[in-house]
Amino acid sequence: MDIFPIGQEKKKKVHRLYSDITSDLKKKGIHQWDCFYPNRFVINSDIKLGHLFGILIDNQVIGVIVLDTNENKQFQSLKWMDERGRPLMIHRLGIHPLYQGRGYGKKLLGFAGEYAISNGFSSMRLDVFSGNKGALKMYEHAGFQERGEICYPFRSAPYICFEKIVTRSES
Repeated sequence: MDIFPIGQEKKKKVHRLYSDITSDLKKKGIHQWDCFYPNRFVINSDIKLGHLFGILIDNQVIGVIVLDTNENKQFQSLKWMDERGRPLMIHRLGIHPLYQGRGYGKKLLGFAGEYAISNGFSSMRLDVFSGNKGALKMYEHAGFQERGEICYPFRSAPYICFEKIVTRSES
């Protein structure tokens, strides 16, 4: 199983993936995403800029992650461990509901760590909807540490911000 950059030809499949994830989250009472986010404009921009990576199984995109340097302005008010380094931002990690619990999220986070190291980043940062207990647990198990919380307009609960310092593994 490879993780690869998502191209324009997979745009509709990514949109479908996010729609399926959003529907599943709503069924679970998690109001993290909606019809406004992530939308086709966000997806198109992620693809165009080369920031969207994914897992493909049987010609279906079953998992995605966005890696870039676009840090939310609200992050500036938080106390980060990596104050002088170069952080990689993680956005919109999602796994299709039929493939959740199989380690694909962990694989995408491992890919993000490798990407960070090979591209000269010193840490990884992200925010997670506080109502998504499964996602919070995944990031904590992956070694991310909580750094505070921020609030987004029109969202029912705060987002927890996490950070992980990246280091080359010993050979």
